[in-house]
Amino acid sequence: MADAPARPPEGTGPSKVTLYRNGSVYTAADPFATAMLVDGDTVAWVGSEQAAASIADSSMDIIDLRGALVAPGFVDSHAHLTETGIALDSLQLGGVRSARELLDAVAASGGDGAVLGHGWDESRWDNPTLPDAGELERAAAGRPVYLSRVDVHSALVSPSLMASAGLAELDGYAPGGHVKRQAHSAARQATRRLSSAALQEYQRRALDEAAANGYVALAEMGAPKISSMEDLRLAAGWNDAAGSRPAPEVLPYWGQLTPMAADAEALLAELGIRVRGFAGDLNIDGSIGSRTASLREPYADAPEEIGTTYLSVAEAAAHLAACSVLGIQGGFHVIGDAGLDAALQALDEAAAEVGEQRVRAAGHRFEHVEMADADAIARLAKYSVTVSAQPAFDAAWGGQGRLYEQRLGTRSRGMNPFASFYSAGVPICFGSDSPVTPLRPWSSVRACLEHHNAEQRISARAAFLGHTRAGWRAARYENPMAGQLVPGAPASFAVWEVDELMVQVADGRVQSWSTDPRARTPLLPALDTGSDPRCLQTVRNGLELFSAEALRG
Repeated sequence: MADAPARPPEGTGPSKVTLYRNGSVYTAADPFATAMLVDGDTVAWVGSEQAAASIADSSMDIIDLRGALVAPGFVDSHAHLTETGIALDSLQLGGVRSARELLDAVAASGGDGAVLGHGWDESRWDNPTLPDAGELERAAAGRPVYLSRVDVHSALVSPSLMASAGLAELDGYAPGGHVKRQAHSAARQATRRLSSAALQEYQRRALDEAAANGYVALAEMGAPKISSMEDLRLAAGWNDAAGSRPAPEVLPYWGQLTPMAADAEALLAELGIRVRGFAGDLNIDGSIGSRTASLREPYADAPEEIGTTYLSVAEAAAHLAACSVLGIQGGFHVIGDAGLDAALQALDEAAAEVGEQRVRAAGHRFEHVEMADADAIARLAKYSVTVSAQPAFDAAWGGQGRLYEQRLGTRSRGMNPFASFYSAGVPICFGSDSPVTPLRPWSSVRACLEHHNAEQRISARAAFLGHTRAGWRAARYENPMAGQLVPGAPASFAVWEVDELMVQVADGRVQSWSTDPRARTPLLPALDTGSDPRCLQTVRNGLELFSAEALRG
């Protein structure tokens, strides 16, 4: 049992001291902790209810948890703030199950200007036939239409948008209105010509959504084909927005090629902000759903297609070498097995040029990595490449009859090999790729426990750490104590109303739940109750980002 903390001398240190008591605290410092003291921006103490009672006084803000859980705040390791805000305020198309329903949603949309929507997924429809461009135009009464597929690697667009954005001359154009590759990027950018104020409004909308769901940080994956440098600067600006409502921390990345170290240095100067790396959505390939992920063998449901490779091995290798020389993170968006082959060959060539140790030390990261065999996983481990994965992809698309199986056939069983990554020592962190999947961290943790391939399931503890502390590590965050609740660590956490708390013990199976306190493992929510824990409060560095009325009610 931890002792009560010593009181700070009068008149020193941060003025706000908050005592959380009568709950459960997820901390490595004390598996039985029920209370936590926060002094300013720092965790000052964790311990027992008995000790908490002895130190409580009227100078403190005392919060009775009434059985709630206090846990490190979540880190989303791959997100798009502006796109998330736009999607939240656009037509929600994830629930449509036919072309007719999609057209009805467009026809029912109100307002002026372009009709924007997000989330349709024809792999869930009984009849996957898409509406054509003319039908979209008629449903929208002539207004331009842009409806992004759930993976945001293709979209349905109307003739008026095709014409105004000049899509007919671009790769990926389709007269029927389902555009990919360059044509899709141009269509999206044509609907994203927004003022700085509008960009900030959408980013604030996304940050509020994240805070309400227990996130204390998000890795923002900017790239020229997605957004402007100004968009990334505005996103990073929330970290120092004096006078504004506090928000989750933004960890900015910029996905642009840097062929030489001098190019990387010039790009850093042009951006004018500190970016975590030239990684993220620098695409080697596309997505499984839009059939643009680069595959060794053709798609099962489109034998004439093997996907798209956007970067050559030489380009990717030069980028990794330049970043390695400067000691900054490089990396790529890579999903298909052929795409990963190219990325791994680029690592080999970069190591041959600048040395394996420099490549390893830079801490490069690859996003998604959905198709990786044993050899590829071993090579990722060799170069200490972090994999930033999205468990909700497997929950949405893994399993019999779902998208992975439709597109890949028997290859689908090997998708998202989380347990294999861990077994091989590949660093792994988790995110949502919002707006592709929602900002719902406990659903993402559950997806790790319920992977469609039982051999690739991981423990609740591993999944939780991958969604919290590992996110800070993957971003090479300055404070090594970030992502845990121990004395001296940043006071960045969330409070959760839970149905039941349990511990997970190792017994040779992938999952085993126990209520036995002798396991000496901190408690986590039971995720088989049919509902996610409810966020009551989110705090970053001692500043409240979100609070539900029930917390102090």
